[in-house]
Order: sequence, then structure tokens, then C-alpha cells
Amino acid sequence: MKITDIKTHVLSAPLEQPFSFSQGWVHQRTAMLVEVHTEDGLVGWGECVNHGLQPPQVAQAMVEYALKPLVIGRSVFEREVLWETMYNHSRPYGQKGVALFAIAAIDTALWDLAGKALGQPIHRLMGGAFRHQIRPYATGFYRREGGNYPEEVVEEALRHQANGYRAMKIKTGFGIEADLRDMRAVREAVGDEIALMMDANCAYSVPAARRILMELEETRVHLFEEPLSPENRHGYRELKGVSRTWIAAGENEYSKIGYRDWISEGALDVIQPDIGAAGGLTECRKIAALAQAFHVPVMPHVWGTGIGLAAAVQLIATLPPQPLSLTPDEPMLEYDQSAHPFRQELIGGEFQLNASGCVEVLDKPGLGIEIDRAVIDHYTIR
Repeated sequence: MKITDIKTHVLSAPLEQPFSFSQGWVHQRTAMLVEVHTEDGLVGWGECVNHGLQPPQVAQAMVEYALKPLVIGRSVFEREVLWETMYNHSRPYGQKGVALFAIAAIDTALWDLAGKALGQPIHRLMGGAFRHQIRPYATGFYRREGGNYPEEVVEEALRHQANGYRAMKIKTGFGIEADLRDMRAVREAVGDEIALMMDANCAYSVPAARRILMELEETRVHLFEEPLSPENRHGYRELKGVSRTWIAAGENEYSKIGYRDWISEGALDVIQPDIGAAGGLTECRKIAALAQAFHVPVMPHVWGTGIGLAAAVQLIATLPPQPLSLTPDEPMLEYDQSAHPFRQELIGGEFQLNASGCVEVLDKPGLGIEIDRAVIDHYTIR
């Protein structure tokens, strides 16, 4: 089944209420989608991650001008060969960042196509599912101009709790005292049964992050994501073991090569590759295998449209617990709850929490979702 065409779609929608995180203000939600066509008339979909401050056209150009000529005319089932070909071709000007974003989008679309061609969900093509429902955690808690804190953070936490979430990740990185105040207020509001995490988006130095960890010892924070910049691998090693809180990072790392030293040096308690950034499902499987060899849990980062969310659900279903046991510590699904005009609209709202507060793993072919082209037409930048 040969690939006949690749189309790219850049979507954008302004936010009615811009929000901020530790690195700046987000005024619009964007996406770069890839649509891969075959001679049999099948279409596969992929997505690259689009961070809040990232121009989506950069990844689009990478697909259109660098990678598309390498893929047209090749078989959908040559995923490994195509991945290495794209990576090798872009190595002199890639290896990380936007080159891996673009490869990830195409690779995910190829997995979607393979599943559709064979009538199987991606998780079955990968060897089967360890779980058929996944515990999600609500992520959001961004700041708005003129907001009242910690009141608004507490209000959002209570809303997610009422909607069935039993885990949530609070945006931090707004200063040591503000972070301590917010986390303590949320813990008091939601009680002890909710798993609380925090994400500083690389805002701190080692001493500042260490102070936060030590001060919040009694708040029982489950996980602290990206306290430091991704270049500071040795700093992450210093933070491990400072408190009972797990140290996590990885959304700004790419490919098995990039993760090799993080994992082998024991820099993190949890690694968080993003399928739309780290090279797609093909490469994230290898990152997960490397992590398994060193007994490091994997919990993918997710921040995009329903395509990226569907890909994460399929991958998480296949991740073995670390270690496998009668009552294992299962990987969770990051479920963005911040404003996103076309996240659920794009896929028809497939992912809802069930009575157990979990997301079901779709058993339909490929990613298991249907794309609403009217949504693409509405939000496409022309």
C-alpha cells in the first residue's frame, strides 16, 4: 500500500481569555496536522506538538520541503525504514526540535494507516494492551491577567474533582512563595485522596526547586514536572531524593538518543516523552523499551488536539507497569483542560471519563477516531 500524497493543515484559533505559564503568554491555540493518503484511498492522521509559543508553520515547512519527498511512493508498512530515512536525511540540521516534530506527525499517520488497513487498533499492532482504561489527570491551571490567586486555582481544582478527576497537575513556576501558597491551598481544598502534581515549565534553578520540594514535603506532592531547564541534566540528578516527590521531565527531549543519558544516568524518576515531539509512536516505543531496561516509569506528555490525545491513549495502553505486579503503579494520561477551541471538536468528543473516572482505550482501527473536516476548514490558516 503505497503513499500517494501528504497534506499539511495549520490550524489556529484566538483565545477569548489569553493565559500565561512560566515562560510567557498564550494568545491562541494552534496545531499542525498531517494527512497521509494511499493508493487504496485510505487516509491516516498525525500531529506534531505545538507549544504555546511555537509557530506551527515551522513544522509544516519541515514536512512539506524536507520529508514529504522522502515518503511519497513508499509503503505504509515500512515505518522503521521511513523513520530512519527521515531522521538520517535531516540529521545535519535536525536531531532535535522541529525536525523530530515533523517526523512524529508523519510517523503517527503511518501507524493510523496501518491500523486502518488491517482493521486493528494501534495498541494491538504493538503487541496488545496491558490496560483497557487509563486514569487521566487534569492539567491546566494557567494564569489569567487580573486573576485572584490562590482562589482561582482552588476553584479550578474543585471543578475537576467534581467532574471525576482523581489526579491533577497545577501550573507553577510563578515564584517560590506563590507556588507554595497555591499547592497548599489546593491540597487543603481537595483533601488527601487526590494525587497532586506540579509543573514549573523549566522556571527554576536547583536551589529554588530544592526549597520548594522541601517546603512542600507535608503537602504530599506526587510529582514535580520540569522544575529545571532541559539542559540541566545534572541538576535533575541533584533533586532526586530531596523529598518524597517524584522528579519528572522529558517533553523537551527528543528521540532514543536524546533520552539515552537521561535514563542511563538515573536523572529522573519518571520520563515524559511527547509522541508529537519525540519522533512519533515508532520512536516512543523505543524510548519506552530503553526506560524499561532501567526500570524507569514512562508517562507521556500530551498537549495538543484529539489526534495527539488518541495517539497517547494507544501508546499508554501498551506500556508495561514498572514493575509488573498484582497491584501495579499504572501510567496516567495527561488530559489538558485548558481552553482549546478545536481539541474535542476535531474528533467528535471521543474521550470522556467513565463511571470509574477513567478514559477508555478505543478498540477501533488505527487511532480509533474520525476527523471532522469541517473543523479543519473552519480553523485553517489560509
